[in-house]
Amino acid sequence: MKTTLKDLAYLGGTAAFEQALHVGRPNIGDRVALMARIEDMLDRRWFTNNGPYVQEFEQRIAALCQVKHCVAMTNGTIAQEIAVRAAGIQGEVILPSFTFIATAHALQWQEITPVFCDVAPGSHHIDPNRVEDMITPRTTAIIGVHVWGAPCPIDELTEIANRRGLRLIFDAAHALGCSYKGRMIGGFGAAEFLSFHATKFLNSFEGGAVVTNDDALADRMRYMRNFGFAGLDRVDYVGTNGKMTEIAAAMGLTSLDCLAEIVASNQRNYRAYQAGLTGIPGIKLFAYDETEHNNFQYVILEIDAAVTGITRDLIVQLLHAENILARRYFYPGCHQMEPYRSYFPHARLLLSETEELTQKVLSLPSGTAVTEADIHEICRLIHFILANGQAITEKANSHEA
Repeated sequence: MKTTLKDLAYLGGTAAFEQALHVGRPNIGDRVALMARIEDMLDRRWFTNNGPYVQEFEQRIAALCQVKHCVAMTNGTIAQEIAVRAAGIQGEVILPSFTFIATAHALQWQEITPVFCDVAPGSHHIDPNRVEDMITPRTTAIIGVHVWGAPCPIDELTEIANRRGLRLIFDAAHALGCSYKGRMIGGFGAAEFLSFHATKFLNSFEGGAVVTNDDALADRMRYMRNFGFAGLDRVDYVGTNGKMTEIAAAMGLTSLDCLAEIVASNQRNYRAYQAGLTGIPGIKLFAYDETEHNNFQYVILEIDAAVTGITRDLIVQLLHAENILARRYFYPGCHQMEPYRSYFPHARLLLSETEELTQKVLSLPSGTAVTEADIHEICRLIHFILANGQAITEKANSHEA
């Protein structure tokens, strides 16, 4: 319990937690079931090349997303790269700067120009009213990003894409198990890509997938993830090695078996943070639309330094000193990272909402490795920090000096 400023680890006190609490420490699931699958895999000696676990994993993800096809890949970035190539996207693609850098890199890697669009005021999602302004004769596609599992403006982006003859795909890395107007995320646009990275609530150690209802697109992606092979000695496409392995699929299936328990744990954590942090001046907790399906993976705060008297960045430093490894998502925005900062040095002038948002967002530890007792302690600590925001800021300034 912190009662004085000197109790803060940043100012010389003892850390609140002996072990670090992470935003996305991996969920394990049923170890016995996982080990049984691994033993079975070893007995069969079928480790890759579209094995039975990969096929089962694809079928179950497709069913969860209510789509015809799931094409499992080695990771989410390769999934996006293959989806983009299979869809014939080139030239320029409009996407938000408020996203993980891989969303932009997967385009730039293929010499496609990412064109960064601002988020809507008061939102964490791309502003469809600004998308129209970004379209040029070289634009071939739009990528919407479902941040924190909350759907981006699907209907508005769909209308623009259809009217302007553009491809529309979605980055659904945060949104597995989430829905929009009662329909599961995964079946919107030409395709949606998923991530099963270790930090995601459903992980396959490392992995990704593209989900789609487009038969021809799914076929092309299956060829492209396997060097373009369309038969034993027949290659029809330029391809790469994007195949998911059997051991990754075994972990993915184990995660799927425990999906309900993981989501319930996430929801309990979210409720605990909601009870502990709601109503604090200068703090806004990202709210899930509970009329829809949610995975509740992310616990996101916006910090208004003008009200709290302490910046988001200093709060992060204070929490890190306590072994609470909070994160600044998606700081500082893709447009402020290389090579885009050099390519588009004045992009920030068109991204004022994004610039402001990246100075506010704070992600807190959650997942099955975090307990409700941990969360209560985190909330108490945040209360203490904010109650003493100005004094802590002054102490920190003198401490750094």
